[in-house]
Amino acid sequence: MAIAKAERLMNLALCLLGTRRPLSKRELRESIEAYLEAGSDDSFNRMFERDKDDLRELGLVIETVENLDGEVGYLARRDSNRLPPITLDAEEAAALGLAAKVWQQARLAGAASGALQKLRAAGLPEDVDPYGSHGALEPHIPVHEAAFEPLMLACRDRRPVVFDYRKATAARPETRHVEPWALECWRGHWYLAGWDRDRGAERVFRLSRITGKVRARAGRYTAEVPDVVTVRETVAGWAGEIADRSALIRLRSGAGYPLRAKAVSVRELGDGWDELEIPYGHGLDAWLVEFGPDVVVVEPAELRADVVDRLRAVAKG
Repeated sequence: MAIAKAERLMNLALCLLGTRRPLSKRELRESIEAYLEAGSDDSFNRMFERDKDDLRELGLVIETVENLDGEVGYLARRDSNRLPPITLDAEEAAALGLAAKVWQQARLAGAASGALQKLRAAGLPEDVDPYGSHGALEPHIPVHEAAFEPLMLACRDRRPVVFDYRKATAARPETRHVEPWALECWRGHWYLAGWDRDRGAERVFRLSRITGKVRARAGRYTAEVPDVVTVRETVAGWAGEIADRSALIRLRSGAGYPLRAKAVSVRELGDGWDELEIPYGHGLDAWLVEFGPDVVVVEPAELRADVVDRLRAVAKG
């Protein structure tokens, strides 16, 4: 949201909350500088109606009444816009404490800490351990990717974005036009789920593969945002976590520890190689390519062919 509009909305909200009687559009226009500079009456009316709708969408309860002069008046009663008392039990306090701890390395750390302090001031008992029975837990979700913050804001504001993205099998990044839905951390990596406008389909992007800056774009979403965005399930399927088959691979000794963690059996072959049997599902070929010359697929043949095709595509790039 532009700073000028945010300031205008704030001034309108303060006027509506601070009045004891309904204020007409004429009075509001005379009280708010941005409205005085709006130009014609039509321009002001359009701006005011948009601002009023935006404030209502943000949750402000605005009443429309007839004032004494027969004009339509507006006000926002404080009792209608007051949150109920905050009451938290020990488990809820622990969850909030852990959530605040999660953001310790992000730029949200200050906001999270301030929010926790406000909750304490609003009624969080001082004798409640904010980490509850989980005091020994030290949640740590890395947010080193520069793309995290702009994408988080884009998800919140429902704003389309453009960024350059390098797939695991590509030598060069490609420009993606995306309507971002949700961010989620899985296995120490952040992923974005959203609607890929160029491909006309839902896609999941790993933030560490985004190169350059994330640029916000104006305009509305073209695809409906689903009620439930299954980021982890999608990534788990690509990584072979949802397994319905078994593969036999050869892995260089001392390499590929994530693959070894998935293996149901490991056999030493000698000459610096081991043979592993791993369960897998959709997307294992893309994952194996990331290990480069340290992995050789023995079977099944179709998985071996997929890996070879991906490696050839990278070599051509």
